[in-house]
Amino acid sequence: MAEISVAMAASHAPGLTGWFDKAPEADQRTVRAAYAEIRDALVESRTDVLLIIANDHIANSKVSDYPNFTFGMAERHRGPDEWFKPWLRVPDYEIPGRPDVADVLYQSVKDLAPRVRAVPENLRYDDNISVPVTMAEVASTGIAVVPLLQNCTVPPVPDERVCYSLGQALGDAVRDRLPDGMRVGLLGSGGLSHEPGGPRYLEIDEKFDRWWLDLLVDGDHERVLSEATFEAMERAGSGGTAELLSWIVVMGAIGPRPCRNLGYAAVDQWRCGFGAVRWELP
Repeated sequence: MAEISVAMAASHAPGLTGWFDKAPEADQRTVRAAYAEIRDALVESRTDVLLIIANDHIANSKVSDYPNFTFGMAERHRGPDEWFKPWLRVPDYEIPGRPDVADVLYQSVKDLAPRVRAVPENLRYDDNISVPVTMAEVASTGIAVVPLLQNCTVPPVPDERVCYSLGQALGDAVRDRLPDGMRVGLLGSGGLSHEPGGPRYLEIDEKFDRWWLDLLVDGDHERVLSEATFEAMERAGSGGTAELLSWIVVMGAIGPRPCRNLGYAAVDQWRCGFGAVRWELP
């Protein structure tokens, strides 16, 4: 059987690359240290394949025909997409995919939620994949990546319990259906509080962010699902904070357990609260 080698989550705000130097040096150090630990954890855990779950940002499908979950099946993943380059300001990257792994995971969950799709072509990647790949220097590790882009925006959005259940099925598929000895890492990419383009565009809900991180550190998943609902995320920043649903997918895959807070920063110029965690695995 395969094994989940590491489970982590981190914010992917475009400010972390596009206007990183607008933050105080202490906050810059927090972000660098968190992503350095993510990279080190991937290498030290001997991860073969990294599943990155992230918000699609309505970049790959029309709103009138919008999938809830999209598996990237390409042999190679290239980014960032040309349209996003001016404001992301990250170097071009190319990382190996694992379409065989992606297909096993897709087949395992495609009937568990509405509108689950698999796309063989290279997807359009903005900050969702580009920021963690850049900040954690994933391309330099040689680790293959399977992107799972999710709907956090277009109603009806798969809520926290749908995402947790899908995560449980993904965890089962990793352990029961992938090749013996394979080591699969999980990274939830998104959050914390932000409201892109809305009336609170320049505001960060620091109280919500710290409450969320404390909840995860405690490790009580039922409390997370009961209190950190999609509606609660929307109140903290509509259209953006719900990216934390990607973290909930990871939580479903590993089951209730505490995590370690890798750092928090609230920088108004980044338009998004930054946070990162690593769950304690056996």
